[in-house]
Amino acid sequence: MTVTADMVKTLREKTGAGVLDCRKALAEVSGDLDKAVDYLRKKGLASAAKKSGRVTAEGMVTSYIHAGGKIGVLIEVNCETDFVAKTELFQNFVHDMAMHVAAANPTYVRREEVPPAVIEAERQIYKSQAQETKKPEAVIEKIVSGKVDKYFADVCMLEQPFIKDPNRTVQTVLQELIAKLGENLSIRRFTRFQLGEGIEKRNENLAEAVAKELHS
Repeated sequence: MTVTADMVKTLREKTGAGVLDCRKALAEVSGDLDKAVDYLRKKGLASAAKKSGRVTAEGMVTSYIHAGGKIGVLIEVNCETDFVAKTELFQNFVHDMAMHVAAANPTYVRREEVPPAVIEAERQIYKSQAQETKKPEAVIEKIVSGKVDKYFADVCMLEQPFIKDPNRTVQTVLQELIAKLGENLSIRRFTRFQLGEGIEKRNENLAEAVAKELHS
């Protein structure tokens, strides 16, 4: 069964879970909305999403240096209490997120941060490409929508496959930890430095080397 954008939207409104988690839940239960809600609850994703409105003013900033000092990351991850910030689970998660940024090189944390002008520019490119297929307009719009979602998955950290477990997104890993710790958590921001970035002789394959090493 095809999972539509409207089905995903309805499930998100009911549970607050992420787009990809809602899409996966609906696919697993052949589009049954009630079963999809139960699926997310069993995974702890629905209960985690309900905590998303709570203030996260504690947490930690950490750094990660890799590839002989050629890639560096600063990242801030927030939680609700200092108690959770000091737990091994939370600190390991922050470290893993810094490694993920080093290897996956996201541009934004979440899709809401992508400037509308950037999204529109990508959309126009995809639309021009799709129009060459001479397919009906409704089909073209679906193709464009799918490619925009793929763009978000490429550049937004929360939607990327987690570097240590590509079968789960960063958003899924985050929500699972929220369910475990019982507090809202938020990846607030990051900065990634790559030695020689912007200089003509930079090593374009450095991020790929980092990812390969982390998997080994």
